[in-house]
Amino acid sequence: MAGFLFDIFTVRAMKSYDIIIIGGGLAGLCCAVHLAQEGVAVCLLEKNTYPHHKVCGEYISNEVVGYLKRLGVDPLKEGAVAIKELHWSTANGKDVCIDLPLGGFGMSRFALDYLLFKKASERAEVRQATVIDVAFQNDTFTVTTQAGDSFEAGFVVGAFGKRSGLDKVLQRSFIEKRTSWMAVKGHYNYEYPEHRVGLHTFEGGYCGLSRTESGSVNACYLATVPSFKKSGSLKHHQQQVVSSNPILYRFFSEATPLFDAPLTISQISFARKPPVEQHIFMVGDSAGLIHPLCGNGMAMAIHGAKIFCELFVHASKTGTIIRQQLEQEYERKWADTFSSRLRTGSYIQQLLLRPFWANAGYQVVRAVPGLLKKVIQQTHGAPLA
Repeated sequence: MAGFLFDIFTVRAMKSYDIIIIGGGLAGLCCAVHLAQEGVAVCLLEKNTYPHHKVCGEYISNEVVGYLKRLGVDPLKEGAVAIKELHWSTANGKDVCIDLPLGGFGMSRFALDYLLFKKASERAEVRQATVIDVAFQNDTFTVTTQAGDSFEAGFVVGAFGKRSGLDKVLQRSFIEKRTSWMAVKGHYNYEYPEHRVGLHTFEGGYCGLSRTESGSVNACYLATVPSFKKSGSLKHHQQQVVSSNPILYRFFSEATPLFDAPLTISQISFARKPPVEQHIFMVGDSAGLIHPLCGNGMAMAIHGAKIFCELFVHASKTGTIIRQQLEQEYERKWADTFSSRLRTGSYIQQLLLRPFWANAGYQVVRAVPGLLKKVIQQTHGAPLA
């Protein structure tokens, strides 16, 4: 009897919301701010405290600036660096600079996520918690945390990133497949042009360089695990493989690291991930890892959050939300918006990682600079209203 009474008390004490967002990266935070501004009862659950660094390139396309301002965050007023130029080089150091058609800004995830977190905390409930289970029954979600707390909501947004324990709990198909990609990120002191973002290839990978709001340079590179294993250690891989590109050799030889050690993440998957899975609306990397060469992953994560929020708010204002209809509309809109960019990014990656085709592409771009601008336009979206 005592156990029965305890169960009843637990159910009654369970907090309920319209939407629970699992994960507080860019996509999750934008969802929280947007929905809370529309009067939706939101709870965001994030396992880490703010602010914190993430393994991520920190150049963001200007396509999302208008939307961020609508959410109450103006990156340039907060110190973000305006970026207008792309510097691209092949693995042997042949390079070219072009003006970016739309441009972007440089800002660390440490700073940008924190700005959005503070904005989300004004109207939404934001909790530090590690989610270990999500159950759907009788048209209601129950979300359970590692601390033993449970929350209820009619809808759940999955914004838990590239690889999460929840992917295993949900038995998502991609999680059991081993992948050949890893990423490394660090901040450095280095005299680097403020207005430039760099994309430099090396055997088995490529590295991005750009300034952040603090004046430091973010260097983030993707590499295949086989190329890393040949070197035996992160230090030797950077010296022997990454720095085989003369431009990256100069950078890593002269730059002063600001982190005690680089941040790393392994088992990165570019496999397809459904935008809706087990009735959970996936946003950002949870909806499909945004390819580094398909425009800009952070901008696409923010855009994806906007798509879901606008569909949900519109549906809620028209009366009772029909779950199946909302899911189908989100899947369709997500595919219409991002599928072409993802395919283009995949093709570009295949070209850049093959020295013959990369050098051939370089010769074409040198002869017809406007062609690279057209490729960039294919991988970027129009400015969001």
